[in-house]
Amino acid sequence: MIIGVPKEVKDHESRVGIVPSGIKALVDAGHKVLVESKAGELSMPDEDYKQAGATILASASEVWSKAEMVVKVKEPVATEFGHLRDNLVLFTYLHLAPLPELTSALLSKNVTGIAYETIRDAQGTLPLLTPMSEVAGRMSVQVGAAYLEKERGGRGVLLGGVPGVPPAQVCIIGGGIVGTNAAKMALGMGAIVTLIDLNLNRLRELDDIFGGRVYTLASNSYSIAKATRHADLVIGGVLIPGAAAPKLVTKAMVADMKPGAVIVDVAIDQGGCIETAHATTHSNPAYVVNGVVHYCVTNMPAAVPHTSTLALTNATFPYVMKLAQRGVNAAIKSDDGIREGVNTFRGQVTYAAVAQSQGKPSKEVMTLV
Repeated sequence: MIIGVPKEVKDHESRVGIVPSGIKALVDAGHKVLVESKAGELSMPDEDYKQAGATILASASEVWSKAEMVVKVKEPVATEFGHLRDNLVLFTYLHLAPLPELTSALLSKNVTGIAYETIRDAQGTLPLLTPMSEVAGRMSVQVGAAYLEKERGGRGVLLGGVPGVPPAQVCIIGGGIVGTNAAKMALGMGAIVTLIDLNLNRLRELDDIFGGRVYTLASNSYSIAKATRHADLVIGGVLIPGAAAPKLVTKAMVADMKPGAVIVDVAIDQGGCIETAHATTHSNPAYVVNGVVHYCVTNMPAAVPHTSTLALTNATFPYVMKLAQRGVNAAIKSDDGIREGVNTFRGQVTYAAVAQSQGKPSKEVMTLV
């Protein structure tokens, strides 16, 4: 197979789809890998890719046009839609639910879109979403602590407090990978942490994990309103795989928060779980609504590309190799996890949650292969 690795073009997106060690493994297995020049320039120079056996190409258009499968990190933006074509396989984070324009572009070009975020493993977990959720969860507390500083519009509160002055209160909505990692960081920095989740068994697990140091609340509108009202930092970490995130924090709740409080909505790449949240970029990451600072960057892990790229490719590469070795159709037929990852195929939406979010029909991919 001919595999293409273009440079990411989303704002301040510095991660790269495959690292040199992966290139070498693919080349050793008989595949050809095309890498756009400076695709991994922040941590992995072209020379490393050349030594691993990649062919370095000068432009993105060359990579996209010659590759049978393109491996990326983030979903194509509008300037990349022109590269899409019939029979192309695109393996990347797609997050299609809030992106009808991208969905339409993939469908009109008959692109096989395989989304990292909906692939499942034998245990039913989301192995390619997990590493970036870990990064984003930990970063959310770092970012939130920084935006609580007065010069960034925050309340002027130190997250961990000091002797004689109480620490900040952190409210985390969602007890999954993002929420668990956010709680670890917030506790480590000395904050008072409240964690909200719908699943009582998950709350019991979290109570055991954190030895009772985290306050746990069953999720309902009353509990969320009360917790956000008292919070200095609110972190949204809700996930419904492939679907738009539910709006659990309403405009009225945000209006009732402390002036200078901070919201970090990690769920923003699925539309966000805060009603006042809208997607931002690393160039312009934050804005204020009702005196509350909102940080809603859709690709938070790009701020730490070295860590993020290695963590991501550790998880994605076995699937890249499987798709290359078996061929896409055979991989879809033989691997339940990869089949779950297929969001678009032959002009059809094949992931029900995406179809439901956009009011489109969906088809089982196995009826199309």
